[in-house]
Amino acid sequence: MRSVDEHRRVVADLLARTHPVELPLAEALGKVLASDVIATIDLPPFANSAMDGYAVRAADVASLPAQLPVSRDIPAGAGDVGPLRAGTAARIMTGAPIPDGTDLVVPVEMTDAGTARVRIDQAPGAGINVRPAGDDVRAGSLVLPAGTVLHAAQVGAAAALGYARLPVYRPVTVLVLSTGSELAEPGSDLAPGQIYESNGAMLAAAVTEAGALARPVHFVADDVTAFHAALADARQGPEPPDLVVTSGGVSAGAYEVVKDALTGAGVEFCKVAMQPGMPQGAGLVDDLPFVTLPGNPVSSYVSFEVFVRPAIRSAMGFSSPDRPVVRVPLSQPLDSPAGKRQFRRATLDAVADTVAPIGGAGSHLLGALAGADSLLVVPEGVEHLDAGEVVDVWLLDG
Repeated sequence: MRSVDEHRRVVADLLARTHPVELPLAEALGKVLASDVIATIDLPPFANSAMDGYAVRAADVASLPAQLPVSRDIPAGAGDVGPLRAGTAARIMTGAPIPDGTDLVVPVEMTDAGTARVRIDQAPGAGINVRPAGDDVRAGSLVLPAGTVLHAAQVGAAAALGYARLPVYRPVTVLVLSTGSELAEPGSDLAPGQIYESNGAMLAAAVTEAGALARPVHFVADDVTAFHAALADARQGPEPPDLVVTSGGVSAGAYEVVKDALTGAGVEFCKVAMQPGMPQGAGLVDDLPFVTLPGNPVSSYVSFEVFVRPAIRSAMGFSSPDRPVVRVPLSQPLDSPAGKRQFRRATLDAVADTVAPIGGAGSHLLGALAGADSLLVVPEGVEHLDAGEVVDVWLLDG
């Protein structure tokens, strides 16, 4: 059997780093920055008020209370505001430009809020509530280094600096194809011997959650000709795929359509020392990467998490492509098959700081998978763990 780590390397080697593309800010969210973002302006670009209040000279409020004429209003967005005349106050709004000569901004709460004349009862120290130009970012400074994952705050910083588009690594495009003559479309009536097709929807969702672009292909029956026809049609789309992920048809029985169609074409089929998900396949078919996953839904999902998700995230520039891992004690004893790495659906108890398996080890128990928030991992060579022993736990919501 191939080890889990060896098969992870095989799958990862199929996908090269994608080329950078420039995307609008909204489309860049969640993607990885391909080059440094340098500030072309100061941030803020001009000195401005941190409060609604009155711009004054410190000398004019040295003795309190002070009565000053209000020379003008300065709203946010005002243009050239000129200097502040000595002995006067300017009513100013948050974010408005500070007039030259201003030492401080007195918050309106420290005054009588006058409009023609203002009585100032208290005053902060010199420089208070005045945001200097470049107080946050200086022009020419590095703001977002290449490799940064763009979340809301990073998008906000880029927008504040005037960037409408950002260079990011192009998302991987993944064709998702399920196989099986027993499959029926969700929403239709089930005939005897049929089950609803779930892997396609599940894997397409997993691809999307990973930050890639999913192109689901309608599932096909266990027929090699139909399989090749479906793939040929899907590859005619406007965007060529970077990867094909199939589910089903890779075991050792009869009617294994994926194995029959791709054996000798560049895909190597193997057994991996893991539970669930032992039958696997990976390779290049006409230079197009294929990863073939088993058909049982839990096997298919776990295999995607172990092999496909980290590979596509690495290709899109993520420096940490794996799920976050914590080490947590078991709440109950657990058995694992000899010589295999076991991935069990699990739930974390944040109060007790323990983890518990949910459902059995069966690869058909999709309901238990839907209730899990993590996968607990039992290493190869470990056949039994007692309650309280510490295990690695992959956080599926991280």
